[in-house]
Amino acid sequence: MNTIEVLKALSNEHRLQMLQWLKNPYGHFAAERLNNQEMLQASGEAFDGWVCVGMITEKSGLAQSVVSGYLSTLKQAGLIESRRVGKWTYYRYLPQGVAGLIEALQKNL
Repeated sequence: MNTIEVLKALSNEHRLQMLQWLKNPYGHFAAERLNNQEMLQASGEAFDGWVCVGMITEKSGLAQSVVSGYLSTLKQAGLIESRRVGKWTYYRYLPQGVAGLIEALQKNL
């Protein structure tokens, strides 16, 4: 983990807000949209806690390209992961990414 890259990723208010939404998706998005049965069937796997980029775009009010770029930055920082199902991309919070940042900060500060 590159601590500076993670801190840079978190320095943008929109990226930080998206990370907060992904940490608690059921508190920020409609549960029936999170439990999309078509996506569950298409992937053949459990899809708990995954949020479609379209839902994040809708909630943020930002352009889809901007949201995708922000999510890519969070993913590169190790704070979220993605899964592609058909033409849709879903994202999920990675608690171990944040835990790694906290651990790195405790060691170095």
